[in-house]
Amino acid sequence: MTLVQLEYIIALDTYRSFVTAAEKCFVTQPTLSMQVQKLEDELGVKLFDRTKLPVVTTEMGKLVIAQARTVIKESMRIPEIVSGYRGEVRGALKVGVIPTLAPYLLPPLVAKFTAHYPLVKLEIWEYPTEVVSEHLKKGLLDCGLLATPLNDKQLHETPLFYESFVVFTSPENALFSKKILRPEDLPHSDIWLLNEGHCMRNQVLNICSRKENIRALKNLEYNTGSVETLKRMVELNAGWTILPELSISDLSSEQLDMVRYFRTPEPVREISLVTDRHFVKEGILKALRKEILLQVPEKMKVKAKKEIVDIHR
Repeated sequence: MTLVQLEYIIALDTYRSFVTAAEKCFVTQPTLSMQVQKLEDELGVKLFDRTKLPVVTTEMGKLVIAQARTVIKESMRIPEIVSGYRGEVRGALKVGVIPTLAPYLLPPLVAKFTAHYPLVKLEIWEYPTEVVSEHLKKGLLDCGLLATPLNDKQLHETPLFYESFVVFTSPENALFSKKILRPEDLPHSDIWLLNEGHCMRNQVLNICSRKENIRALKNLEYNTGSVETLKRMVELNAGWTILPELSISDLSSEQLDMVRYFRTPEPVREISLVTDRHFVKEGILKALRKEILLQVPEKMKVKAKKEIVDIHR
């Protein structure tokens, strides 16, 4: 049994295709197939059901591959230990970030991180929470920047900061006349929302007290995954929406006049660094955490949980 064979069965379990798994491992399909078969013969069990397409991992295979993922991750500790001994931060870090956070945190973060840690190759993908979570479990990502808690025992969450939500309202809406808002002030209608699949949509609906009859603007239902689109819709088509606070940092003075804050305790979302529970690149992760905290306002880092509204209830 070799580490290479373990990498091959992990790839086959992840992609459920001999062709794709071979491509991801940079080998030919016959080579990958031969090594998988050789490992199965050595163990005396079938790890995959090849009679089905896509390939199906057997029950025994699931147990073996779960352990294989742990073994591979533990083997990666060796270069991490050497780099730490030398005082270096080096290697590759694959990061998944939710789209409602990425445009506002990543541009300054990437510039600073790459300048401070030139020996780290940073790879970043924008994905919804569900995709990031699954990719973390499969080893396709090293860490994720997500709104938490996720309540997933396979993942480890390290809270970084608490981002407040604000209301962005058209001057034509009744909310515009109010200076400070309470969740109960929010109307049932004329709201612009992110589409299904975005965790922030559920958080916004929770702020609105889970109103079952909340309605979009007039006779239009618009589905978007972009916070920037929500802003433009409010500006050009009236109505209102709820935005994460980092997204208003570059607004003009006229746009800031359309922002309304909530009365304390204000609704927030917890942003965390999320990893698989067997994550091993601790040195790089510590560096990333340090740089993230340098990019967010101090009040987001020091805010106590007792001062905020739990929007996950």
